[in-house]
Amino acid sequence: MKKDIHPEVHDITAECVCGAKYKTFSTQDKVRVDICAACHPFFTGQEKIIDTEGRVERFKRRYSMK
Repeated sequence: MKKDIHPEVHDITAECVCGAKYKTFSTQDKVRVDICAACHPFFTGQEKIIDTEGRVERFKRRYSMK
């Protein structure tokens, strides 16, 4: 392998917006994720709608039965 071509890998703590923290390795100093295994609906069994900019409400309003 060639020397000095690979990025440095650091021990970091990845954080989710729900507050869960995971120790991992990365070339970045900080990693923040929007959804993880602790809050993902597949693993928790609860439905969670992530609404950005009111898109879900706009969809429901547009396609609602009259």
